[in-house]
Amino acid sequence: MRNSRALAAAGAAVAVLGLAAPTAAAWDTPSNIVALPSVIARGGQMTVTVDGCPHGGTMTSRAFPTTHLTPVRGANETSKGVATIDSDARPGSYDITVNCSGRTLTRPAAFTVIGGVRGGLGGSNSSGATPTDIAIGGGLVAAAVAGGGVFWMRRRAERRA
Repeated sequence: MRNSRALAAAGAAVAVLGLAAPTAAAWDTPSNIVALPSVIARGGQMTVTVDGCPHGGTMTSRAFPTTHLTPVRGANETSKGVATIDSDARPGSYDITVNCSGRTLTRPAAFTVIGGVRGGLGGSNSSGATPTDIAIGGGLVAAAVAGGGVFWMRRRAERRA
């Protein structure tokens, strides 16, 4: 009778450990990749957080070089990293692949790269006035001179009358 109780207790212990082992292993598996901002210009910096990555790791994409992930204090099982988007990255959607504790996870279309913006120039790509701009400006100046001359001549004629 004692042997059967000991055998039953041992069987129950093995069953509990058998069920708990896959759950414990799942904690070290990356489960969620979040890239902010999700739309970014070339040369910009993006923060990536990964859940289920308690010891840090690496992240990579075609739009930025391999970057380290560091554990976040106070946030269990979370790591984060900051990546700088390549200045020659083509506009479009990009995947992020994370490697944490030897396990990998890829999030397809995690972020979108847009073309760079030339700030302060209104998006213009030319430098200086074009021949059309010069022609329009010259025409406006000529019209102003002619209008001023007509106005001056009429005022002069009114004084004599």
